[in-house]
Amino acid sequence: MFNRGSASDKAIFKKANQHLARVSLGSRSRVVLTIRGGQATLSGNIQYESQRRPAVKAISSVDGVRGVLDQLKVLPRDAPRKQPPPQTATPPNTDAAAD
Repeated sequence: MFNRGSASDKAIFKKANQHLARVSLGSRSRVVLTIRGGQATLSGNIQYESQRRPAVKAISSVDGVRGVLDQLKVLPRDAPRKQPPPQTATPPNTDAAAD
């Protein structure tokens, strides 16, 4: 999600999402990225603990990211294989009124 009218958050989100797409997170992972005031939040599920550090590092390396809140959860090994598509991201908020 984005603060209304925050062009910098939108630019950060775009770049951070590109960096996140380069990280191999596996077919069962579902990671959601949000940016608010330069603060990045990663939430959702990853398959293995070893995927956490590369995802956080990819986001923290983006210019303008002031910090990364890691809310990722590791899927249990016996979790069902049917999961939503991997590496989804929250699109920019286009509902802001243009006054």
